[in-house]
Amino acid sequence: MIEGKPDVENAAPVIGGRIYFSGASRSLVEEDEIRLISVGVDIGSSTAHMLFSRITLERLDTKYVVSEREVLYQSEIILTPYLQNGDIDPQALRAFFDEVYRKSGLSPDKVDTGALILTGVAVRRQNARAIGALFADEAGKFVAVSAGDSLEALMSAHGSGAVAASNDGRLILNVDIGGGTTKISLCKGGEILHSTAVEAGARLIVTDKEDRIVRLEEFGEKTAQSLGMKLQIGAVFDAQAKEEFAGALSNRIMAAIEGHLAEDWRRLPGLPQGLTPDAVIFSGGVSEYIYGNSVQDFGDLGPQLAGCLKIGFEMAGTPILPHFDGIRATVLGASQYSVQLSGSTVYFDPADALPVTNIATICPDLSLDAAELDVDNISLQIRMALRQLGLDTGDRPVAIALKWAGSATYHRLDALARGLIAGLGPVLQDGQPLIMVAQSDIGGLLGIHCRENALLPNPVISIDGISLGALDFIDIGEVILSTGSVPVVVKSLVFPAETAVATGRSNDKS
Repeated sequence: MIEGKPDVENAAPVIGGRIYFSGASRSLVEEDEIRLISVGVDIGSSTAHMLFSRITLERLDTKYVVSEREVLYQSEIILTPYLQNGDIDPQALRAFFDEVYRKSGLSPDKVDTGALILTGVAVRRQNARAIGALFADEAGKFVAVSAGDSLEALMSAHGSGAVAASNDGRLILNVDIGGGTTKISLCKGGEILHSTAVEAGARLIVTDKEDRIVRLEEFGEKTAQSLGMKLQIGAVFDAQAKEEFAGALSNRIMAAIEGHLAEDWRRLPGLPQGLTPDAVIFSGGVSEYIYGNSVQDFGDLGPQLAGCLKIGFEMAGTPILPHFDGIRATVLGASQYSVQLSGSTVYFDPADALPVTNIATICPDLSLDAAELDVDNISLQIRMALRQLGLDTGDRPVAIALKWAGSATYHRLDALARGLIAGLGPVLQDGQPLIMVAQSDIGGLLGIHCRENALLPNPVISIDGISLGALDFIDIGEVILSTGSVPVVVKSLVFPAETAVATGRSNDKS
């Protein structure tokens, strides 16, 4: 290893024989410890808020893991501002974010990393993508996620603590009730077995202080029609009507949990029938009423819906477990930075294919130890993984994590490569690069195989020696000429419950 500055833009000098890839202003306390300032921004259909954390990472073998997380500042939770045409109001959000920075005593240049997430009905707004432009100047620091229903269900189940609670073998249900939709997940053994999303939320109808309707969503109107109600903006929607409406939404959610909700009211395939959860954990805005953390009236159906659901689960005899952070369950500001150095057998083509930043990762369930690999099954598993995380739109590159096993024969490499390319078709069709990240030493071979056999015209990036998981995002820097390696920053979206279970720390609440 050559002492001095490596040939990688934004990389720190070689210290003690290790490369620290620092695209942000992180503080190197000592060789084995790094501290970061992280911000999370959650823009949902009902509410918006921010949270700042200080994260301490310690080196464990060849990677860095979170050893301590401290909340520095959390903003007030505001109602997501909308324009009269129903779009999100970007100027109002910008003013709110600027005020939060001012009150926190932090400035954007002091923040190392973060996550910006759009969820629920907010994702469906015509200008949803434009909201990301609010942080365009800090794009290199942010993992920006527009969470589709599958991804939001996954994040909610993790963030609420349901996934961690299922580690003891119980079947734990997570019900995340937002303003426009409800995400439901069944978890067992630390994994999400099934999830669905329901057209039911607290802000499908919103009234003013005189009980007149000021906001009426599409499925609010459809629900009203199913009850024989004729509603329109300006019409009176009194307490009795709210109770009846909330009862209908509660029944819809309970039907979805039992696996027999009609397709018209679902946004994802339904849950299987006949599964009885051992306990339930609620998250999302409505959970604040269920757990007695809020009594404030926002003119929506939050209190009524919470009351109906609580009665429903009590009648079913399903225990309600404590949750982690409730309405803040999907704030992803506490993102973990893990620094790894790839193996030296990397392949990339063309020469300017690197660097790449904020690349989402999928970890499909691939069995790569068989003597003959099944191209069709590899393709199927990849497409399923893309759909689960809402990454099958083709509008951004995706990295695939591989756990290779067995010999690297031509036929095995060829089957894997063809399966990868077929499965990633929705991503690759618009010219996005093929990005492959393997744990074992096949990065160079796999990349060369794809190019020399003319399997695709897209840019190819293939690296190895890196361990990735679901919900990881990666930055891959330019090659270090002295070693043939590339620096890789792994940004894992970490959830409070998981961190608390892993470290035993009581302050992991960010």
